[in-house]
Amino acid sequence: MEVTARDGTLIVLDCGTGAHELGQHLAASREPPICGHLLITHTHWDYIQGFPFFTPLFVRGNEWDVYAPQGVGQRLEDTLAGQMEYSYFPVGLRQLGATIRYHELVEGAFDVGEVRVTARYMNHPGLAMGYRLEAGGVALVYATDHEPHSPHQPDAPRRAGAPALPVHREDREHIEFLAGADLVIHDAQYELREYPTKRTWGHSPAELAVDFALAAGAKRLALFHHDPFRDDAALDRLVESCRRRAVTGALDVFAAAEGQTIELAEREAVTPRAARQPEAAIAKGVGAASATILLVDDDPDIVRLLTMTLRPEGFRLLSASDGNAALEIARAERPDLLLLDWNMPGRNGL
Repeated sequence: MEVTARDGTLIVLDCGTGAHELGQHLAASREPPICGHLLITHTHWDYIQGFPFFTPLFVRGNEWDVYAPQGVGQRLEDTLAGQMEYSYFPVGLRQLGATIRYHELVEGAFDVGEVRVTARYMNHPGLAMGYRLEAGGVALVYATDHEPHSPHQPDAPRRAGAPALPVHREDREHIEFLAGADLVIHDAQYELREYPTKRTWGHSPAELAVDFALAAGAKRLALFHHDPFRDDAALDRLVESCRRRAVTGALDVFAAAEGQTIELAEREAVTPRAARQPEAAIAKGVGAASATILLVDDDPDIVRLLTMTLRPEGFRLLSASDGNAALEIARAERPDLLLLDWNMPGRNGL
């Protein structure tokens, strides 16, 4: 996904296999040096496997800043280097000709040229982020690989201006993240009827993407992350169904497709401001050496896996196997973070 701001700032969203064609296009259409910003939502392979094939990274004199969520273990640079080891690819990360700077993010905001970027965690296995890009009174939200936080979503379309908001606080905050956007690019892999067997997989039903966009008062919704088992005819039927669902609000719904060009006309002059550095969105304060994490799950295998992952990072770990015990420990210990199962004996996560 390529985004070009009025001042020429170039932003690329994720780096899957389409990065090869995009890189060729940029090399052919732009004068060198080609400088840009690559915002990676998460480092699952389908979102980074185009990185070694992105032509601008090979050219000396080009400069690229690469951003991704700060992980628990490996650095972003090491993750990208891993898929470029000689067993997989003949060119190593450090052989790329461009100047590349790496930035690891937590939730927060920073400026890229005239564009204000706000990063927010998505609900997806592993760390994943969505990005809200704002400039000149226009907002674009890129929220791929995200599913609702609560299974208790009302199955009815939402009217912009008077929405019945979802139960879960994180879902309401997700709607706030989309609020008033001129374009929302949102995960819509499943149909609502398919979703019960796909919960916890990290993807949204298209109908709920429509509901969220309506509740947020968004203007346009691009359905994204199409299920690979859905052919073009099935996708067209899904789009028509979503348009019927959105008929109560002023929301234009369409399916994202390769090669689409969408212009969002900026409505305001951009006033200069002191740039907020990417480091402003880097985790500060709580470090691994001092942080306490409470693991709450009645599945001992899950607790064991989380313990194996987190303990080497230096975290102090506590655990509880039911909701009531978790409350007692939380009141006594005041942990920095709770990793909480949804369904537990005694008291559920909600």
